[in-house]
Formats: sequence, C-alpha cells, structure tokens
Amino acid sequence: MGQYRMERLCNQLQEEIATMILRHEIKDPRVNEFLTINRVEVARDLAYAKVYVSSFMDDMSVNRGVEGLQSAAGFIQSTIAKKLTIYKFPKLTFIADFSMKEGYQMVQKLNALEKDSSLNDAT
Repeated sequence: MGQYRMERLCNQLQEEIATMILRHEIKDPRVNEFLTINRVEVARDLAYAKVYVSSFMDDMSVNRGVEGLQSAAGFIQSTIAKKLTIYKFPKLTFIADFSMKEGYQMVQKLNALEKDSSLNDAT
C-alpha cells in the first residue's frame, strides 16, 4: 500500500475511533469522552495498528481508559471494518500516550522560569 493511502487509512481509523468514543458506542465504563486519539500507526502489511490514547486526566484514569479500549478492541475492529473497504483489517493495540501532558507541563515550567528571570532582571 502506498504512503499516501497508508496515511489516509491512519487518519480514517483515528477519526472513526474518536467518533465511537464521543458517541458512547463503546459501552465499557472505563472509556469516557475525555480520551483523545493522538495518532494511529498501521504496519505496512496491515496486520497491526498502534492507537495512541491520551488525556489531560490523571495517569490512572488514562490507563483505565486504555484498558477499556483494549478490552473493546474486537468490537471496535468489527464496527469499523464494516465501514471501510480494505482487504485486511489491522488488529488494534491501544497504548497510553502521555507526551501531550508532558509537553504541557514543560511549557508551564518554561513560562515559570521566564517569569522568574524577568522579575530578577527588573530588580
């Protein structure tokens, strides 16, 4: 499969899973609408797909949400496979991704340092 088609498939999987979460189609109580699908990486042979999940909730809630998504992976795969016309649907693996939260915390620290340095320069 070409690179452009692979990117389109990744984006489409990301949108479909996010829509399922927002519409509460996944009935697992651990999955809530505050979970965000950051990105999807599909293997070249379409056998596997890694789905990166994040949120601004605490780490324990994100991990529980990922466990809920992983337990509903079969349902998610079958639901999306009915909508897409590809010859082989990848097996979904959900992974907790804390990079967005870590990046936000890094920006907060940099802003605090900048504020401190400007206060020290003013005195």
